[in-house]
Amino acid sequence: MLAERSIPFFNYQALFENDRAAYIDIFTDVMSRGAFILQRDLRDLEDNLRKFLGVKHVLGVADGTNALIIGLKAVGIGEGDEVIVPSHTYIASAASIHLVGAKPVLIEMGPDHMIDHNAIEQAITPKTRAIMPVQINGRTSDMAAIQAIADKHGLLVVEDAAQALGSKFNGKCAGTFGAFGTFSFYPAKLLGCFGDGGAIVTNDDKVAEQAALWRDHGRNPDGVVVAWGTNSRLDNLQAAFLDYKLKTYEQDVARRREIAARYDAGLRDIEDLTLPPAPDADPRHFDVYQNYEMEAGRRDDLRKYLEERGIRTIVQWAGTPVHQFKELGFDVKLPVTDRFFQRCFMLPMHVALSDEDVDYIVHTIRIFYGLAG
Repeated sequence: MLAERSIPFFNYQALFENDRAAYIDIFTDVMSRGAFILQRDLRDLEDNLRKFLGVKHVLGVADGTNALIIGLKAVGIGEGDEVIVPSHTYIASAASIHLVGAKPVLIEMGPDHMIDHNAIEQAITPKTRAIMPVQINGRTSDMAAIQAIADKHGLLVVEDAAQALGSKFNGKCAGTFGAFGTFSFYPAKLLGCFGDGGAIVTNDDKVAEQAALWRDHGRNPDGVVVAWGTNSRLDNLQAAFLDYKLKTYEQDVARRREIAARYDAGLRDIEDLTLPPAPDADPRHFDVYQNYEMEAGRRDDLRKYLEERGIRTIVQWAGTPVHQFKELGFDVKLPVTDRFFQRCFMLPMHVALSDEDVDYIVHTIRIFYGLAG
């Protein structure tokens, strides 16, 4: 059967084409000023993100992985420490812990696909220094439960919120709960640039000071090297693009929530599917739907059927949770996470999707299950 239409999983070209003239103007402006590193445009983005998140400090860095590494360095995580992190995450979460000399301790995911806060206490040892909740797919973990555990055991909370800019739990933004939080501006992210980019956010003056030194060769605001550091600065051109996109970010989130609601209304009666929570399913959560990740018992057959009809889907992180990377020395059994990765996949979720695209996806899935003709 020939595809009735073509729906890419993510439409990278649309990132540019939808605002071509504005991006060309931004490029011309930045280039004509010769403003490339740590210039006004980056400061503007950091200021506007501070206001958006309700946080004291924002520092733009080269990417989301470096944001985690620098954040961990800034709070003093290092050799001999352990950090608890879910296996349901991208390798960067665990890698950042390893690369500062600490040990990532991998635990299960809960029923909401976030870190299982009930498993955290079982993983705590005398070496545990921090808990790293990963705010997956545009949802924020139950941070009240996690913070209560951290307070009880005297642990830091450090957030990987790469996929959750603007997501909230009890009205507070992802990334702003712990000692620091991080975001990614990879092109497919909610707020994506045209390359790599990231940010560290914190309400702690000391953490912000240390992170600023780490991102710029250990140089203080006067340009004097006062500590060891590295080179991890968000370049000014990408910052300018991001600051422009931030102006319409809330509308983009609203559109993602509309798409999620449309998926939910059309698919929630299919017994073989496990959907993410609907936009208004839990008043404690404001989800921004970085991804629409679902489960299906007949996943592989369904994905093939959709592909043949022009609908591209993916299995996140090539279907491999972190604990399955045996080459990295992990030897832990996480059956809940294993089962999830046998069933999970993601439908297209981006603002270039039309209602007609979403309806076509829903209708095609319903045909697959014999629920439409």
